[in-house]
Amino acid sequence: MDDASGGSKFGTFGGVFTPCTLTILGVIMFLRFGQVVGQSGLWLAIAIVLMAKLITGLTTLSLSAIATNTRVRGGGAYYLISRSLGVEFGGAIGILFFLAQAISVAMYVLGFAEAFTSTFDSFSSRFVEVATLTNLAVFFCVFLGASWAIRIQYLILGSLASALAVFYWGAFQEFDWKILEANLNPSFMNGENVYTMFALFFQAVTWIMAGANMSGDLRQPSRSIPFGTVASVLFTGVIYLSMTVMLCGTRTSNELIDNPLIIREISTIPGLIIVGVFAATLSSALGSMMGAPRILQAFSRDDIFRSLRFFSSDSGSGNEPRRATVMTFFIAQVCILAGDLNAIAPVITMFFMITYGLLNLATFYESITRNPSYRPTFHFCHWSTSLLGFLGGLAVMFLMNWVWALISIAFVGVLHGFIRHREVESRWGDLRSGVVFERARKALLRLESEVHHPKNWRPVLMTFSGTGWTRPHLPFYGHWLTSGQGILSLAQVVTGDEGGESQKRLRYERQLRNFISKECLEAFPAVVCHKDFSSGMEALLQCHGIGGLRTNTVLLGWPKQISKSEIFGNNLRLITRMNRSVIAARFLSQGETEESTSLWAVPQGTIDVWWRGMKNGELMLLLAHLLHRNPGWRSNPIRVLRFVDNPHAIDDVKQHLVELGAASRIEFTPEVVYQSGSPLEAIQSTSREAAIVLLGIQAPEEGEERDLYLRMEHLAGDLPRVLLVGSVGGMELES
Repeated sequence: MDDASGGSKFGTFGGVFTPCTLTILGVIMFLRFGQVVGQSGLWLAIAIVLMAKLITGLTTLSLSAIATNTRVRGGGAYYLISRSLGVEFGGAIGILFFLAQAISVAMYVLGFAEAFTSTFDSFSSRFVEVATLTNLAVFFCVFLGASWAIRIQYLILGSLASALAVFYWGAFQEFDWKILEANLNPSFMNGENVYTMFALFFQAVTWIMAGANMSGDLRQPSRSIPFGTVASVLFTGVIYLSMTVMLCGTRTSNELIDNPLIIREISTIPGLIIVGVFAATLSSALGSMMGAPRILQAFSRDDIFRSLRFFSSDSGSGNEPRRATVMTFFIAQVCILAGDLNAIAPVITMFFMITYGLLNLATFYESITRNPSYRPTFHFCHWSTSLLGFLGGLAVMFLMNWVWALISIAFVGVLHGFIRHREVESRWGDLRSGVVFERARKALLRLESEVHHPKNWRPVLMTFSGTGWTRPHLPFYGHWLTSGQGILSLAQVVTGDEGGESQKRLRYERQLRNFISKECLEAFPAVVCHKDFSSGMEALLQCHGIGGLRTNTVLLGWPKQISKSEIFGNNLRLITRMNRSVIAARFLSQGETEESTSLWAVPQGTIDVWWRGMKNGELMLLLAHLLHRNPGWRSNPIRVLRFVDNPHAIDDVKQHLVELGAASRIEFTPEVVYQSGSPLEAIQSTSREAAIVLLGIQAPEEGEERDLYLRMEHLAGDLPRVLLVGSVGGMELES
């Protein structure tokens, strides 16, 4: 492993291995590990160490994979998670991880002050002063620059190594196989068990991110983070396993449980153990004081909260986050003055666990979605190991304290929701689109293999809306007919001379996207350039869609002039020939000058379906039902009307409509309209106050386009909103 050299950038040993090792071999090792071993016994203590190392090791594999898949900048875990899971999770983790690191400074400073005042009785009455001076010393070491802090950590690492050496030498001299045999089995105190011992020990091994937090100060973060972190996890694992054996072979379980400084008693030079305790607390405080500002700085640079932009600047030749360091110092000092931090210690651990869990989740999703951009150079991580790391961390959270686990998860959820509500846009890509793509791919393949049944018919609607504002009533009614239950495509055929089709198509597609976004429609744009409208429509109907999501219904406007009736009739034949149903919208108010707010306004009145049989009637009634399901249309009741010119047929027709309602399970009011002669007057008088009227239509034979146009114009008359529906089947009301 290389060391730091040149400038302010650090290598694997100084930038990753050293801070990770110093924080993992911390206070718990010196003051609490003896109790864990004494109560658990040799075999269970080894199992606890191995299980804890397995969970953190799996997270280390995920960290290594994701760190070698991207160019890692400052911010450590925040940077990695935000670039994978998105700005919402990244922002939530940025806040939590910074606060956890900042408050951890206070915890370790208080730990040092407690050990110092216990060792030197003359300072016992000056606990707060000792803690404050220690916090200031740690702050100045980091404020001067990370290089100073790293140099001090080298000294601390030397002190820690000396303390471990005198412990192992003393344990080797006193080792007794009989004592070891007596400590094979557990000796739990009242209220304690293997789970509480695991929870106590696990806090010691959670600091695997100490090196990753220095990502912006590493020469080669994609190399140093995986190698340094893995090496630290393995090295500290060997230390804890060997200490388990040595403790079990030198002291009885009662001695291990009752004496928190049992390691000092075993050592050949007890004073070095006290130095080791001091070193452990100071190193952890330094690691947190170095890591927290870099997280805040990276978080502020992403501009998720503009009020934090002040902390995004660098200072000095080493680009140190000094403003963020000052903030970290003040947070730590407030916590020191507040006194005992035991009450909030569990939630700090939970914040770390949530961070590690989301890191595992990010790596799992990157792998499982087979994203082509996921190409880590660290090859010892599989999606299954990341999933196990996530589930294991989640289980540990609830094992340690299920109440704080729920509170922490809820806090992350609130932050996630708040950031999402603010609609913060990230300036980087993340894996969410990859996850959606993979789900859509699998769903499309599954849909393709399914045999279509009329029961499952849904509107896949292509609406020829022009630029959107050309015929604005069409997109809005298309949205109402498909919202939450179908798929809407807004189509435009750009006609004219050939040349520059690609740029032209992109320009018009961008206009449609802007229209869709501005009006909050659930739709997809579809643009084609062609010499004439009919050929462009045919091209779109042939090619648009994929698998089971191809267009089954076309919505287009009714021509205003009779001169366009021939072209319109040809288009109706084309649509029918391609086995697509058609909806022609004849609105007297075309809405070109209407504001979007008025277009969203639902007209008052009934939804009238004029029934003439099942051919077009099934689709007409189903469209009326889909329209009625929209919240804005709930107060518009559906009426199914049938014209008869024979009074003796009224009862039979009424019964038929009642049976139709029962079979279709669509709530509507059946009405039979009797009038002698043509149905024209009946339709005009009965539906005059209707919100919208649905009439059947059939594609004309060649040469009959003008007659169809005049007949339907005569039938619709002065009705303001009419949908003329021609069905090619594919749905069944009684399914």
